[in-house]
Amino acid sequence: MQIIKTVKELRPIIQGWRREGLSVGLVPTMGYLHAGHKSLIVKAVSENDRVVVSDFVNPTQFGANEDLSTYPRDLERDAAVCEEAGAALIFHPEPEEMYFPDNCTFVDMDSLTKGLCGKTRPTHFRGVCTVVSKLFHIVTPDRAYFGQKDAQQLAVIRRMVRDLNFGISIVGCPIVREPDGLAMSSRNAYLNAEERKAALILHKSLAIGEKMLGDGERDAAKVREAIEKSLGTEPLAKVDYVELVDAETLEPVGRVERPILAALAVYIGKTRLIDNFTFAENAGCDKGETGCI
Repeated sequence: MQIIKTVKELRPIIQGWRREGLSVGLVPTMGYLHAGHKSLIVKAVSENDRVVVSDFVNPTQFGANEDLSTYPRDLERDAAVCEEAGAALIFHPEPEEMYFPDNCTFVDMDSLTKGLCGKTRPTHFRGVCTVVSKLFHIVTPDRAYFGQKDAQQLAVIRRMVRDLNFGISIVGCPIVREPDGLAMSSRNAYLNAEERKAALILHKSLAIGEKMLGDGERDAAKVREAIEKSLGTEPLAKVDYVELVDAETLEPVGRVERPILAALAVYIGKTRLIDNFTFAENAGCDKGETGCI
């Protein structure tokens, strides 16, 4: 398996695959890969002839005072995960390879990026859309794979692909969890033992909301309040948001009468964690396809 660091090196490889008639899958990551990332790669390998994993901590999606400098990095570990999962190569550029010194072009979006994580991270999704657009142009994949844990990101990328006519299929993959229920995240590495135990309140609180919906509750405010009440029982938890929104538009809902996303962001100590589940009325929660609890 190759590790490629420049666009100039990567493009001829992709072009060679295309001449052979091979399909190409892309798994965009910021590295420090875990079993959740590996599941995306395995899925991509099962559906494409060649798979590229991008391993790039993208500076434009970090806001002021966020953890860009301390974000965990381990390329040797990442390479072992990618090779075991069957990826053909890793694209591991430096920031100056992805962004010219006088770069002044960005890809931005209205509506879908205003709420949820976008409310407290107003420049985050501009950075996400910009870097993913660049990766799509560089790799020219047939399919790209994203995890449901970052549900807002997945919705944003799908809308961007539609609006800008990218000829790419976006594949959403289920949340992968630790045995105790904590959603896998590179940022879990920040948690000390006490915080790691406290972080389980995210999964437990969402499970309360999911059960309420499964039992027939359709008042979104009541479900949200129950989730918030549960989160409030953990002293180390500081809530950023708890929301029930339309699964497609990400607009808040008053009643659950169509597919919804229940999402939250919570600080455990200094570490911001996110989690979610989806629910469709009359269908329950499709655990195989959505990342439900």
